Amino acid sequence: MAEKKYIVGIDLGTTNSVVAYADAVAQKGREPEIRLFSIPQLTGPGLLEEQQTLPSFVLLPSPHDVPPDALALPWDDKADKAVGAFARDRGAEIPHRLVSSAKSWLCHFGVDRTKPILPWGADKEQKRLSPVEASAAVLKHIKDAWNFIIAGNDPSLRLENQEIVLTVPASFDAVARELTVNAAASVGIENLILLEEPQAAFYAWIFKAGENWRKMVSVGDVVLVCDIGGGTSDFSLISVGEEDGNLTLSRIAVGNHLLVGGDNMDLALAHMVAQKLAGQGKNLDSWQMRGLWQNCRSAKEKLLMPDGPASHAVTVLGRGSGLIAGTIKSELTAKEVFHAITEGFFPLCEKDACPVAPARSGMREMGLVYEADPADTRHMDAFLQRAGFTSSMPSAVLFNGGVMKAASLKARVLEAIGLWDEAGQGARELGGNDPDLAVAKGAAYYGLSRHGQGVRIRGGLNKTYFVGIEAAMPAVPGLPAPQKALCVAPFGMEEDTREFLTRQEFGLVVGEKVKFDFLASDTRHEDKAGDIIEDWSGQLYNVSTLETELSGEAGAVLPVTLEVFATQVGTLELWCVAADGDKKWKLEFNVREKE
Repeated sequence: MAEKKYIVGIDLGTTNSVVAYADAVAQKGREPEIRLFSIPQLTGPGLLEEQQTLPSFVLLPSPHDVPPDALALPWDDKADKAVGAFARDRGAEIPHRLVSSAKSWLCHFGVDRTKPILPWGADKEQKRLSPVEASAAVLKHIKDAWNFIIAGNDPSLRLENQEIVLTVPASFDAVARELTVNAAASVGIENLILLEEPQAAFYAWIFKAGENWRKMVSVGDVVLVCDIGGGTSDFSLISVGEEDGNLTLSRIAVGNHLLVGGDNMDLALAHMVAQKLAGQGKNLDSWQMRGLWQNCRSAKEKLLMPDGPASHAVTVLGRGSGLIAGTIKSELTAKEVFHAITEGFFPLCEKDACPVAPARSGMREMGLVYEADPADTRHMDAFLQRAGFTSSMPSAVLFNGGVMKAASLKARVLEAIGLWDEAGQGARELGGNDPDLAVAKGAAYYGLSRHGQGVRIRGGLNKTYFVGIEAAMPAVPGLPAPQKALCVAPFGMEEDTREFLTRQEFGLVVGEKVKFDFLASDTRHEDKAGDIIEDWSGQLYNVSTLETELSGEAGAVLPVTLEVFATQVGTLELWCVAADGDKKWKLEFNVREKE
């Protein structure tokens, strides 16, 4: 295979996507250089511009919404959808045509993520995409833009022929990772490596600091990576150790997948504006609220900037005879925004304050399952408690994600951690990263580190994985056979490694329809491959259920041992190996959940 020219880091973000790249082969006597790829995209009808970020929005307009020729791109003059800045901005006006937060839908186990369900709530007659297709649309735009600008007529420079590191939330389970890989493969990007976003942010910090990073942290330090983006909040812990006189880095804990982030904050601000308008007799319908939601995002970003304005106008399109004609106008002030976000999402709370779980309605609309408690500080405290930080706290914090660009919000998080630290030392900030660009740059740096041109963080699997095993017990009328959980992949199992569970045999049912339950735990980090858990008391949760019929004599139960392979992209392969070694059956995490 021809040597690859570039290592490309792709941050496939919930709100914005970014691409960074570096030469795969180091130049003698020169430090590696990581560059950003300015992505050409529509910023208006027929208007093409290059920008460092590509908003992760997909617009599916009708000819009435946008003239077809206004969507044309240099590499696709027949384009029927838009990705990027124009999609985001025009979509704020026609939200029923806008696909957003596709990445959050990739980890929503309550829907079939391979079916066209987005925009959620849109008429079934209009064009819709699956979460996988929406993610693929963003990746395809990136690939086509790269090939147009950088590759030109040179096939060796095409994006699909480079070494690609694609980032995912640390909390993505094996199914969400597999779906991300499928999205990339569907647009021709088949050879890639997945990297957790908080680790990528830390890699970017190392690259920015250079050799000085070894002077900025010391043995015993634990760094909290606080990554709060548009749709999710991700918390990870990285410890600093020593081996043979050298500093080492290990990812020691990963938080739950939290659907709370900038989107929630924007919605809270939208409701604040809607209440102002209601007081003026201007009531908004759901269509207008979705548009206002998008407009409040822009207002929030401007008002939280250090040199931002004192207020910012927000507008809503008038609609229908029951509302005022034309544009409805209001405003948000910097004070209102800061108060609403800090008190609602970053309240100062006592240590051991659990996330609030109010009684919820027994019936709700389908959609993304956002956290019942939007307070990131309470979720952060709960994560630190689970990780064993009961009296002392992490010694440093590395911030990432668009929300954490605001210095006032970073200060609020550090203040909260200081209140929880019984030693009164608090935590210091590891500065230097650009929260918008760090993940892509860190992904490129990680690619360099795989070639011996950088520092590596020891990571491995972010969860402990199990498969359900039916207990061999006499049948009891009316009661299903009890199920045990067999650990097949321990926390921290390194990518591209295998576990052979040969200490005991299990009975594999072949020749008839059966089901396999795959489970995971975010907290059981001490279990080893082959351990059997009888009572997990809510510590395990179902990841996926595979319903299949394995080849063999109908109803036969064959003795097998198990073999587990953790792939380079963080997915799992589970093989059942016949005791005589003549046959193997592969069990795969099912991307469609049991209905």
